[in-house]
Amino acid sequence: MDEALLRGLTPGVITVLVRRGADFAAAEDAVQDALVEAVRVWPADPPRDAKGWLVTVAWHKFLDASRADTARRRREDLVGEEPAPGPAPGTDDTLQLYLLCAHPSLTPSSAVALTLRAVGGLTTRQIAQAYLVPEATMAQRISRAKRTVAGVRFDRPGDVATVLRVLYLVFNEGYSGDVDLAAEAIRLTRQLAARIDHPEVAGLLALMLLHHARRASRTAPDGSLVPLAEQDRGRWDTDAIAEGVRILQAALARDRLGEFQAQAAVAALHADAPTAEDTDWVQIVEWYDELARLTDSPVVRLNRAVAVGEADGPRAGLAALAELDAALPRHTAATAYLLERAGDLPTAARLYAEAALKAPNLAERDYLTRQAARLNTRLGR
Repeated sequence: MDEALLRGLTPGVITVLVRRGADFAAAEDAVQDALVEAVRVWPADPPRDAKGWLVTVAWHKFLDASRADTARRRREDLVGEEPAPGPAPGTDDTLQLYLLCAHPSLTPSSAVALTLRAVGGLTTRQIAQAYLVPEATMAQRISRAKRTVAGVRFDRPGDVATVLRVLYLVFNEGYSGDVDLAAEAIRLTRQLAARIDHPEVAGLLALMLLHHARRASRTAPDGSLVPLAEQDRGRWDTDAIAEGVRILQAALARDRLGEFQAQAAVAALHADAPTAEDTDWVQIVEWYDELARLTDSPVVRLNRAVAVGEADGPRAGLAALAELDAALPRHTAATAYLLERAGDLPTAARLYAEAALKAPNLAERDYLTRQAARLNTRLGR
């Protein structure tokens, strides 16, 4: 079985059923049933028209479910409207499916789960494993999401920015279980970029490629975190970097700057530097200035402060940090780093230890703990 083929056909089959009159929830259920049937039948009897086969079987699954529903009389009318057998229609409403799954009435977690299920073609079990939650919990989340968008038709306008935010959330989950969510997010964003001419879609794809290119160097053999400055740049994926830079340059040339393009520009400057010492921190600060203008995000301003510390010296970075709320995530860690560079090792060691207690994940906590221990050893403690 070609699992990638099935997953690639899923959104198109769902949209065909919706156009024929099925609501989204019923269409998605019917397509999932058809995929199960394909796994059973195709190895021995592969169809000539894979999408057409899935459409036919899913439509019959939908009709079977409709007949058993309490609204039997209204839905029975659909039986007489069944199109004649033949090739599946060429209309591709995948973009509308993206917009539907990222509907503003959904919570971010529900939008992510629904996108992975309906557009990505992943099973509920795969999504649950990726997010480290019980399958029953994920099934409930997806069911609630489908009920929320059940009455939403494809003729309503959607927000591409929301779709991009959902895909960005998927990418940031990285890898767990048997599904590489970062790779899946790149696949889905490529699919979206093929269907919509939008510089921010290109910007997000470039950002994902540039970040993903460094993945192999981010952890040591023992699983510990390796910061950017210490990574083995020989392990970076140069093909992915080249593609990301090419996509970014084309997007920036359109002069419609957005936050994902600006983030990708920062990532590209890091990727372009042959060594950490060669990083163009002055340009990175300028791009963070653009990002701050676009988003007014305190997290962006924190990252900018660290970049200022690299470009203009640690004292300048600490001055920029002092203007921000000390309760910001990673504020303590950034302060410790800049204080170490400024020579205040006792205070830096103490703050590294404090930051470790606030770390959002085990890898980051262990890294910060090791930094505190390293400085305490130098201080003879």
